[in-house]
Amino acid sequence: MTIYKKVKTLTPVDAAYIAGLIDGEGTISLSRKHRLDNRQLVVSISSTEGMLLEYVKEVVGAGTITNKRTYKNNHTPSKTYQISNRQALDLLNQIASFLKSYKADRANLILGHYLRLTPRNGRYTDCQREEREIFIKKFLDTRPS
Repeated sequence: MTIYKKVKTLTPVDAAYIAGLIDGEGTISLSRKHRLDNRQLVVSISSTEGMLLEYVKEVVGAGTITNKRTYKNNHTPSKTYQISNRQALDLLNQIASFLKSYKADRANLILGHYLRLTPRNGRYTDCQREEREIFIKKFLDTRPS
């Protein structure tokens, strides 16, 4: 059995703070790394304040921070904190109760169905593939009202 790297256990204050950052400046998405890949869970926060993202990475104990490209001279350089797959699922499990926007609905969908519909080996039965496509459509249709 595979042992997955877990995020640190967050205090309620840290969990609420990170949830607020995700509600305001973050995303909970199912993204593809490559065009033909299956979608995978990604939680990210973008900010021009690098120290803020460093704090999140330190408190969570997992994830990466990357620089975003600036396309114009008057744009402020920014960074993105990103955590994916099982680590993102573990993070969502700790912060979901603090989310207030439509992202709470997305987090609850993920927590309720993602593991069941995402076999670790990537081999889907026809039934799983069909059910996963329905889940992805429902997830992507969950947007701000």
